[in-house]
Amino acid sequence: MKKQIRSSQGYFGRFGGQFAPEVLMPALKEVEEAFLSFINDRKAMQEYDELLRKYVGRETPLYYASRLTDKLGGARIYLKREDLNHTGAHKINNALGQALLARYMGKTRIIAETGAGQHGVATATAAALLGLECEIYMGTIDMARQRPNVFRMNMLGTRVVPVDSGGKTLKDAVNEAYRDWSKTVRNTHYVLGSALGPHPFPSIVREFQSVIGKEARKQILQAEKRLPDEVIACVGGGSNAIGIFSSFLDDDSVKLVGVEAGGMGIKGKKHATRLTPTSYSRPGILHGSFSFVLQDKNGQILDTHSVSAGLDYSGVGPEHSWLCESKKVNYTFATDKEAVQAFTMLCECEGIIPALESSHAVAYCIKQAPQLPRDAIMIINLSGRGDKDIYSVADYLGKTI
Repeated sequence: MKKQIRSSQGYFGRFGGQFAPEVLMPALKEVEEAFLSFINDRKAMQEYDELLRKYVGRETPLYYASRLTDKLGGARIYLKREDLNHTGAHKINNALGQALLARYMGKTRIIAETGAGQHGVATATAAALLGLECEIYMGTIDMARQRPNVFRMNMLGTRVVPVDSGGKTLKDAVNEAYRDWSKTVRNTHYVLGSALGPHPFPSIVREFQSVIGKEARKQILQAEKRLPDEVIACVGGGSNAIGIFSSFLDDDSVKLVGVEAGGMGIKGKKHATRLTPTSYSRPGILHGSFSFVLQDKNGQILDTHSVSAGLDYSGVGPEHSWLCESKKVNYTFATDKEAVQAFTMLCECEGIIPALESSHAVAYCIKQAPQLPRDAIMIINLSGRGDKDIYSVADYLGKTI
């Protein structure tokens, strides 16, 4: 059967769309047509699937966290180990797919934005593999707290472009990447890193990340002979979450939980919760699509805060906005303090150093698992590893490396 984009004319319910400058509309149409051709091209998809297996290292394990389960004394906890992918996160699934798509379109250069640096590293890796020129836009605050990933990108032959405007984080890096693409569309493809932006990007990222959910569903049925009770993932832009949720959306028995960055608490402005109700979150347009956005009463986009650079973003993917409004997915938050505590607990209980982003999902599990019966099953999408975060955690804890 021929694969199609699952959104309706670029919309998920009322969310989504294609709000972009006129200069980018032909490029977006080109990307959509090429993407549909690519995912229905058997040879192209065979190359992608083979690289996922032999280069990325898929499939990733679904690991039963027995010591964490015993410590919490409730539900059985499984970790979908996306941290074991080449480059250390789920980001390579999409970056590699879009880099192949760029080559398929005849582009010689790719650009991307990055917050935590994992998408930047994944894009730089794919560019090196395929011989493409690559530049990555990154806020200067994120560059300081993700120094190891900046160095990794440079080692891979990619130029990291510092962004010193606005809040100097992910939102501002996206702005600069769009400016670049507007000027260079003839030879450049923008490898958007999360399930957001103008159509067709949310659907492209969903397609390339859906491998997570397909594997997790098959693996839990093999391990437990039934579906899980809950599937949990952190939500920044939303790519790792939409990837694992995609295979469980039609299962009413499975509770899906997206965990946002509560920062220093959601009563003030030092957080990044778009789908957890706050006085500052309401539907609006940001970076090419209509979704929930943190904004003031005049519609000005607010800066955000999170100890995790990858969740430090003012908007969220349009499919997540629709899933929230339609109540198909439950959205909550974890604070910086809770995330760092979860980071530490997983290190000590399982010998796994999680990304601070993923630690938000672990934090929810720490609170929820003890309230569930011992035969309940939870899957946490462990979207990345935390070696990139050691400086941030050390700073938070007042320690010196």
